[in-house]
Amino acid sequence: MLGSFVTKPSHPYEWFYANGRNQFWPIMQEVYGQVFDTKAKQQQLFTQLEMVLADIIYSCERRKNSNLDINLHNCVFNSSIVNIIAKHKIVKIYFTSRYVEDLFRKHFKSVIEQFSSMNLVTLPSPSPRYAMMTKAEKVKKYRELLPMLNK
Repeated sequence: MLGSFVTKPSHPYEWFYANGRNQFWPIMQEVYGQVFDTKAKQQQLFTQLEMVLADIIYSCERRKNSNLDINLHNCVFNSSIVNIIAKHKIVKIYFTSRYVEDLFRKHFKSVIEQFSSMNLVTLPSPSPRYAMMTKAEKVKKYRELLPMLNK
């Protein structure tokens, strides 16, 4: 699963999507019926899903000290993604927004061509600013698209 770039942290989340306003972990909690309020619980979920969570951007600068993706500039893309895909025979990539998918298609075009059987799946953005869908609609879409846990 690929996101854009690490947010400026605020409580309660410690790991990816550490900004408390972002709906990612609340959505995941509803999808999987568990509370992911610690880094260990969050990492355990991704271990159980046999999924990696990473950002497509390795480093960048923020305009206006903002978490918004549109304010990210001077981006350096995470080149290790190419090696991870090749080494681990990734068959599906989930994008946490259309913006991330567009970046991937633009900056990792050769990976898409080389691994043409790889399935690319775009999730609705968990940003509260993405208001085209309610949180409940996002939860429904995540449930439809993400794998279920093997109990």
